[in-house]
Amino acid sequence: MVGSRSWIGGLLYRSGNKRHGEKTLDYSLSPLQEKRLQRLQERLQVPFDETRPDHQEALKALWQAAFPNTILRGLISEQWKEMGWQGPNPSTDFRGCGFISLENLLFFARTYPVIVQARRQASQLGIPVCCCWHQCFVYVNSDVGFVFSTISPLTEKPRSLQGLNFIKILSDEEAFDVLYCIAFEMMDAQWLAMHASYMQFNEVLQVTRTQLERELSLEDIHRIQDLPAYNLLYQ
Repeated sequence: MVGSRSWIGGLLYRSGNKRHGEKTLDYSLSPLQEKRLQRLQERLQVPFDETRPDHQEALKALWQAAFPNTILRGLISEQWKEMGWQGPNPSTDFRGCGFISLENLLFFARTYPVIVQARRQASQLGIPVCCCWHQCFVYVNSDVGFVFSTISPLTEKPRSLQGLNFIKILSDEEAFDVLYCIAFEMMDAQWLAMHASYMQFNEVLQVTRTQLERELSLEDIHRIQDLPAYNLLYQ
């Protein structure tokens, strides 16, 4: 999901869209939606700290979820390259995206283990997949996670249908984490459909971003499950 970190902020608060022209949306956040958005903003403010025991445990949990039958020899280990990280210390990438980036990936691995294991096994067998965990994770997190640091105050109403729908789906406590998983799978599907190479990575990311914006513009979106791409998680 390539682009400015202010993408989601723009999604929520830019005015108008092609389908609704100058129509003004009359919508106020419910107490639950305000709570969910506030919680999301709080999560985004937590930096990744490799010296914190809970952050260390989260890293270990990620490894266990991806390689349940292999013991991790250390938080800094050449083993991490087996997951697709470019170096022996994944903390260097998590520091750039915050702790929420690790939470997102751990949620993905725990909630959709079949997908994660299939991706890992396909990669080991040389079967085409989107890309390594490292690149896919870094780029998805940069726009579906860390970008929320620029969201406007909660008192400001969303001014586009996309922003309104995003607020609606936040009524589900896990909606943002599921949205991350959806974006991950959308990017994988685009990668395969375009027969992309690493040189086309940014192009794939842009197409994925456009597709996600289009789905958030649909008029019948009330839950995260209403997004058409949600089905990618169960194919």
